[in-house]
Amino acid sequence: MDSSHAHHTISELSYWLAFMTGLLGSGHCLGMCGGLVSGFFMKLGAKGPWPYLSYHAARVGIYTLIGVVAALLGSALVSTGQIGLWQGLLQIVAGIVVILLGLDLLGISPLRNRVGFAPVAWLRRQFTLAVQKGPIAGALIGGAINGMMPCSMTMAMAVKASTAPSVIDGGLLMLAFGAGTLPSMLSASVLFGKLGPGLRGWLLKGAALFVIALGLSTLWQGIRYYLVMRQLIV
Repeated sequence: MDSSHAHHTISELSYWLAFMTGLLGSGHCLGMCGGLVSGFFMKLGAKGPWPYLSYHAARVGIYTLIGVVAALLGSALVSTGQIGLWQGLLQIVAGIVVILLGLDLLGISPLRNRVGFAPVAWLRRQFTLAVQKGPIAGALIGGAINGMMPCSMTMAMAVKASTAPSVIDGGLLMLAFGAGTLPSMLSASVLFGKLGPGLRGWLLKGAALFVIALGLSTLWQGIRYYLVMRQLIV
């Protein structure tokens, strides 16, 4: 297997794991955001499919943008010296962080995630005010704000995206994650309250296992890459 084919296979595996994390994380999404989203659309008075499509297009778009920014930051880090070694080390650190975030989702991590992309109070205030902007504009703003809400799964995917080989790969990874969340979030107003806490808990555990698998994959890639580059450089 040549290196380009191996890279393609690893990328496809990462996309699949990211998509399954979003899909199995549906219960977590409904538990954290289902009521918020349902209440938002009740106040918005949305009619027809366009406000809903606008909301989730903006939300997934923010995920993709986060992936692009994370990949850019990762590229900037590995370009500050011995690129090969730094890239391997970045993947090792990212793998460990993703594993810890997966354990956090399971509730057994020694380190609890308290990191968000923006201040929570400010986000919630803007989210509430968005309904005043009209069905389409309000939905776009609300969806974008929802995409920045603190979440261990989103954070884990963003950390993974920072190790992506290109900006496009980073964006696609987060896009795959966002696509996985669409079934539950699109039907949040219908499913919220009908999906019991027990089932949501089991779905969250499944999502956490996929996050951990993604972290282990990243860690293994980093160790292997670091060892190869160390032999070439040293």
